[in-house]
Amino acid sequence: MNAQTDISMKTDEVLRVELEVFRQQHRDLDEAIVAMQDRGTSDQLTLQRLKKQKLRLKDLIARIEDRLTPDIIA
Repeated sequence: MNAQTDISMKTDEVLRVELEVFRQQHRDLDEAIVAMQDRGTSDQLTLQRLKKQKLRLKDLIARIEDRLTPDIIA
């Protein structure tokens, strides 16, 4: 795994900052995808790449959130 997405060695504070950055990137990608679809001028390959990138960000966001959320034993 590359250093940018390896969350095991990062502090919680660093992860919180990265989480906000990744959430903003996810929102930006979502807006770009919607804009391309609304204009109708987008090619399918570009849309597919943007959607895959958005899914990778979503997975990374979920992993960081899981790391930051403490386990609660019921």
